[in-house]
Amino acid sequence: MKERPILFSAPMVRAILEGRKTQTRRIIKPTLSGIPSGGYGIGDALMPANGSKPIYPRYGHPGELLWVRETWQGPLIDEELDDEFRQSPDYFKKPAFCAYRATDTLDAINADGEELGWRPSIHMPRWASRIQLEVTGVRVERLQEISEADALAEGIEPIPYTGENGGPNRFSINMGGYWLNSPTAAGAYRMLWETINGDGSRAANPWVWVVEFKRVTA
Repeated sequence: MKERPILFSAPMVRAILEGRKTQTRRIIKPTLSGIPSGGYGIGDALMPANGSKPIYPRYGHPGELLWVRETWQGPLIDEELDDEFRQSPDYFKKPAFCAYRATDTLDAINADGEELGWRPSIHMPRWASRIQLEVTGVRVERLQEISEADALAEGIEPIPYTGENGGPNRFSINMGGYWLNSPTAAGAYRMLWETINGDGSRAANPWVWVVEFKRVTA
């Protein structure tokens, strides 16, 4: 079965691990003009309205796998395992010997006594990935077409109001140190999108791949 890597930020990794995130939206490249047509099953392609070359789903088709790249460090070896590591370093190339910024703290030094920092997600090799996703659906839509239900599937969390006098719920996403809050799930997702892609990026209303997925065991 074909596998593809996909990058997620720490807040999105936490949402996946907590079972809140089952969708992701990624800008279609090259940029589309006009209304596209075509299917998104295996062997299908997106046909741009301007007649340019067909675009195949970048993140796979239903039934295929994605492995998550996230900020990480490893392999991390306790001092008493140094001899074993020198003899069989490949044995330690597995998630059990890694730390992940989304869920772990990093307190490690290298052989020279220097403090280790986090490695960028883009450099994560396949063996270090702890999360696998199975693609369950792929479609195309404009970014601003996102519904409340889909915003929740993107990992936005409903927070019930707990004030004494009652009041509306709010919708939030924990960015690790601060929260994005909105009266609606779609509003919170808009804030999340612009935090990742820059101020005003939602206004461009790009065509996006909507990839639906479920977490699976290795």
